[in-house]
Amino acid sequence: MSETAKQPTVPPSLSTHNLVVGYTTPIVKGVDLAIQPGKMNILIGSNGCGKSTLLKCLARVLPPLSGKVLLDGQPIHQQPAKKVAKMMALLPQGPVAPEGLSVKELVAQGRYPHQSFLKQWSKEDEQAVAQAMQQANVEMLADRSISDLSGGQRQRCWIAMVLAQQTDIILLDEPTTYLDLKVQVDLLNLLSDLAHQHQRTLVIVLHELNLAATYADHLIMMKEGKIYVQGTPAQVFDADNLRAVFGLTAKVIKDPESDALLCIPSTQQSALVTP
Repeated sequence: MSETAKQPTVPPSLSTHNLVVGYTTPIVKGVDLAIQPGKMNILIGSNGCGKSTLLKCLARVLPPLSGKVLLDGQPIHQQPAKKVAKMMALLPQGPVAPEGLSVKELVAQGRYPHQSFLKQWSKEDEQAVAQAMQQANVEMLADRSISDLSGGQRQRCWIAMVLAQQTDIILLDEPTTYLDLKVQVDLLNLLSDLAHQHQRTLVIVLHELNLAATYADHLIMMKEGKIYVQGTPAQVFDADNLRAVFGLTAKVIKDPESDALLCIPSTQQSALVTP
């Protein structure tokens, strides 16, 4: 199905109800969250606050200790894995491709949820892979080995694999980590286009505050396993919240050209401020 054909459909909803997630002890603690459909939803917070744990539970990778994740109003952990994989894709932090895999072979793995014993590789699969590589601007790398590419090129290839899955919801865990700023911006522009031009729902964990404030439609600040504050960047990205969540003394200014909010840390930070 083409992107043009998919656009009129309403993206499935994703939400949590009193969600508790962890391993031996809870890390995410009683979270109620409604992901905004067709928007860039960005999670920020200090290290260890539960961002990635929450994302893994949203993706059905981790089961909840209590509470629920609801996909289109139904508990996600009670739905078949393949059904969920046709609605939602996850790109974890630092994915590793098998040795020797070409770009096209990696992107083709995104078609796995659409395969079955009775339905093997089809013309529709081939078209989905070609379209995903074009969207991610990696079609010229199709025959290259993933291991031979730069970090930014590899990340685009992973995003192409996710796009080939053709889901309405895409979850990404720190997709810009270790990339140069220009490459980070290029990737976020691509993801923003997916949300705003193709009505994909994106949930992204980011660590770079200014990029989060620039690209988020819905910004979610987490602290100690809970949602501290959420809303548009204009509503939540301010000096008080940055100090409370990150222990950061900073001022927030508006860029006069783009209206994006920018965090300017104080040069007179106290030694260690505990948020």
